[in-house]
Amino acid sequence: MEQRFIGALKATGLSILFATLAFGASAQPKHGIAMYGEPALPPDFVSLPYANPDAPAGGKMISGESGGFDSLNPFILKGRAPYWLSPLSFETLLGRSYDEPFTLYGLLAESVETDDARSFVEFTLNPAARFSDGAPVTIADVMWSFETLGTVGHPRYLGTWAKVAKMEQTGDRSVRFTFNTEDRELPLILGLRPVLQKAQWEGKDFAESSLEVPIGTGPYIVSRFEAGRFIEFTKNPDWWGKDLAFNKGRHNIETLRYDYFGDGGVVFEAFKAGEITTYRETNAAKWADQYDFPAVQSGEVVKFLIPHQRPAGIEGLVMNTRRAQFADWRVREALILAFNFEVINTTQTGGDQPRIQSPFHNSVLGMEPGTPATGRELELLQPFVDSLLPGAIEGYALPVGDGSVANRANLRRAGALLAEAGWSDADGTLRNAEGQPFELEITLTNGQDEVISIASIYIEALKRLGIAARLVTIDSAQMKERTDRYDFDMTYIQRGLSLSPGNEQMLYWGSAGVTEPGSRNLMGMNSPAAEAIIGTLVNARSREDFIASTRALDRVLMSGRYVIPFWYAPYSRLAHAKALRFPEKTPIYGDWPGFQPDVWWVAE
Repeated sequence: MEQRFIGALKATGLSILFATLAFGASAQPKHGIAMYGEPALPPDFVSLPYANPDAPAGGKMISGESGGFDSLNPFILKGRAPYWLSPLSFETLLGRSYDEPFTLYGLLAESVETDDARSFVEFTLNPAARFSDGAPVTIADVMWSFETLGTVGHPRYLGTWAKVAKMEQTGDRSVRFTFNTEDRELPLILGLRPVLQKAQWEGKDFAESSLEVPIGTGPYIVSRFEAGRFIEFTKNPDWWGKDLAFNKGRHNIETLRYDYFGDGGVVFEAFKAGEITTYRETNAAKWADQYDFPAVQSGEVVKFLIPHQRPAGIEGLVMNTRRAQFADWRVREALILAFNFEVINTTQTGGDQPRIQSPFHNSVLGMEPGTPATGRELELLQPFVDSLLPGAIEGYALPVGDGSVANRANLRRAGALLAEAGWSDADGTLRNAEGQPFELEITLTNGQDEVISIASIYIEALKRLGIAARLVTIDSAQMKERTDRYDFDMTYIQRGLSLSPGNEQMLYWGSAGVTEPGSRNLMGMNSPAAEAIIGTLVNARSREDFIASTRALDRVLMSGRYVIPFWYAPYSRLAHAKALRFPEKTPIYGDWPGFQPDVWWVAE
């Protein structure tokens, strides 16, 4: 029987967010650090509130992934490493609690110190910290890791490193980073940098992809793997951190295996056959109609809905504005109008899923669609009024169709906008002033069955506008390579957003990503307004400034018309073997990193 955890979602997480927006002035070593205010847990806490410190140890969990991997270095641009390698085998100086908007507690570091301005951060290592080979974690390892990641690591690390003016060892177990930029999130970002073993990389090119098994400090070691087919992690019996309060009730399962399949449909069939023991369902209609297979009927497989209180994020089809046909906002608005959300939603989900109205929708951080900016929101946007697109200040809301397959009214509006942008219909083909036809390619990954189905319906609608669109599917390795260098017209995008957005927003929307390879700015967004607002956001000291900043950013993102949004759910759908268990209390972030497999266990 399906067990539902959903009632009325309580405002626990947001109350924490608002209750902790004042930051203490004293600079002294502490057991944790919060983006705003003080950590919710005291120095003598026993375990994280959503972990079960009495959970039994042992057992095995098998998960399925679509795609493959060809590298065991998850910290560089080259190659494709298993997603789970970093969180399972590597640790950071501080660890995140997912029951607070953004709070970190001691992990490899036993304490953290900063001043009121957060002009520096100092970490003191836990003397017990060890790598999986038994070698102690040293300040030299920390300093080498941070500099290496910041100079030759993945581009996502480079921006933060550029804000470090000085790195210095201040004691046998302490290191201090002094910043050259006002950015209150920097101490937390550095606290979440992975620490690697310097000795393992001596004489090797860190930036080159490799299948050498890495030496980390985390709870698991890579015990077996076959590139592209599976990877297996085994609990390290000598894991140094097993007795830390932060880890009590976490990492209980002895063996974690991840099998790789050609596409998502095959992963589901493997789950039905019992080859894997847990499955995350993203399709509401499939959840309702296709979970009556024998294992569910017998109770061997159980279903849960896991609530969350985080923003909706963004998921949909993204337009690459580096390509000429998407440069005009009127063209992008026309393409959004042509997307018949009401019919597609009914076809794909039974119509049960609400549409994503903006990245921060479903939380207090989101703008109110269609309403004008006022107060502090308006103040943040006003300096950029000449460069903002229509709707940013006066209000923008996604178009709504009439629910018919024809979608005539929206297509008429789309046609008018295309004409204004210089595209005209010639014998059923849309052409620009030079006579070039409007053509686009939707590039997706093999196995993205639901998105492929959505794109196929959308392509038929575009034909009615005279746009020649075609669908191309490629494997995951090719997709990573192409998105790293922005070689696509339109593709799938998914960005999860937290209750404490910060510097990662620059990775998603910053202008450096227009040309810098490997960023997450797939749309090629170049907005001085967005960058200035993100700067205000990461340095906000008051509740009002923080919320106004995220709402103003929300307005810039949506009025930019970069993404054709799909739908979201205020919960996750998980099905799993009945022997797998998790605590009754779920964190405010719900089914996010830090939940599965972190606080799960296997019952006898």
